[in-house]
Amino acid sequence: MTMQALNVRDDASTPADASSDTLVYRQTRWTRLTHWLWATCLFFLLLSGLQIFNAHPSLYIGKQSGFQFDNSVLVIGAADEETGTIGYTEIFGYRFNTSGVLGLSGSTANPRARAFPAWATIPSGQDLATGRVVHFFFAWVLSGTLLVWLAASLWSGHLRRDLAPTVEDLRRLPADIADHARLRLHHSRDYNTLQKLAYGGVLFVLLPLMIVTGLAMSPSMNAAVPFLTDMLGGRQTARTIHFAIMLLLVGFFVIHMLMILAAGPINELRSIITGWYRIDPAEDRDDQARGGN
Repeated sequence: MTMQALNVRDDASTPADASSDTLVYRQTRWTRLTHWLWATCLFFLLLSGLQIFNAHPSLYIGKQSGFQFDNSVLVIGAADEETGTIGYTEIFGYRFNTSGVLGLSGSTANPRARAFPAWATIPSGQDLATGRVVHFFFAWVLSGTLLVWLAASLWSGHLRRDLAPTVEDLRRLPADIADHARLRLHHSRDYNTLQKLAYGGVLFVLLPLMIVTGLAMSPSMNAAVPFLTDMLGGRQTARTIHFAIMLLLVGFFVIHMLMILAAGPINELRSIITGWYRIDPAEDRDDQARGGN
């Protein structure tokens, strides 16, 4: 899952092949470093998280779970039927046959009953202990990087200047939505309204909530901060919220990749690898009329 936090005001020498009227230094070294750190962390967190989920592939609402409770919202498993064993996914009591992907996967000759298939988990074999070690390591790296990025962005004014939507941004929101629906994407020095809202939602809502729900599932945190789990409706509810946020982050990643392809992958990748971004000529003229950034 990737993010590009904008910061265009740091000095950098212009590359030899850069056209000074349309190529701007959009992403600083720190922005690019944190971007790839977050992408790496989220990749390993996703696959190791699915490994952990496979140990008990059910989600509930409430403080407790078990045979005496009827509070499951998602169950992934395998069941024997007249035609043979099938994999299924049950959502709010509605069951769907998901053989080959969820519940039952592997070769036709040797299918295995497991929630998520081997190719979608780290490690690929069923190994809860290793999955937890990998998951916790990258969770702490993600949390530490996010805190440092937040402090640095507040200190430099990056949040207020580049990510906080202005009144004018909100006024342009309907037009921005219409442009994206028609794939009329503008290459500008600044983020558009939808980008600011999307990145702000990930950075200040989804990731912090992911961290908080993860802590709420920790027995040691339950002992140190007992009210945290209660605030989230119980450990089982926290686990369900944690899983739902994972799905939202995966959705964000998919849309992010589609927008990169639609906007021009070479330009977008150059920006997040080298820092340089080619803007539209009209945007460049507007930039000069405003006196630059």
